[in-house]
Amino acid sequence: MKINDYITKIKKLGACGEAIKAALEYETSQELWNDCKRGDWMLWLAGKMSGKLGDERRKLLTLTACKCARLALPFVPASEKRPLIAIETAEKWAIDEDGVTIDDVRDAAYAAYAAHAAGAAHAAGAANAAANAAYAAGAAYAAHAAGAANAAAGAAYAAGATDAAYAAKEEILSRCADIVRGAYPDVDAFYGE
Repeated sequence: MKINDYITKIKKLGACGEAIKAALEYETSQELWNDCKRGDWMLWLAGKMSGKLGDERRKLLTLTACKCARLALPFVPASEKRPLIAIETAEKWAIDEDGVTIDDVRDAAYAAYAAHAAGAAHAAGAANAAANAAYAAGAAYAAHAAGAANAAAGAAYAAGATDAAYAAKEEILSRCADIVRGAYPDVDAFYGE
């Protein structure tokens, strides 16, 4: 779709000014999608377009957010298992494995948030990524899906808080963008076009 039509649509969804400004550099929505390095923005849109709580489309969103959240796991101390458990529980729910319910996912997300509250900045960011990914399964808000990518990137940044750490954050957001594109290759499909 032409970029102006796409911008109109994302504005109605509440897209941030930075995303809208970045979109102006492209002629079509697909060109923007193919070049986007902001996995958090892409997950936000996928979240907005994945239906309400309980919609089957939230399962693909959850699996995608979990893949992004896994990028933060290297920043979690080996003894802290709650972020991984939150991710794995959300993944099991999304593939209908082992009778995992949305309540199980929420419980695991809360536990990961508790790890976030208790941890050092880099471990806390990773725990937050996991909790957001898990919470994307049942949340009505797209922000939780986007939070998985953003928190994973934040974990990388908090681990160093230097120019190299900032580059690592950008790298993780870019890797998340690739993950989102793998799950949702055609941005216009969100709009039935």
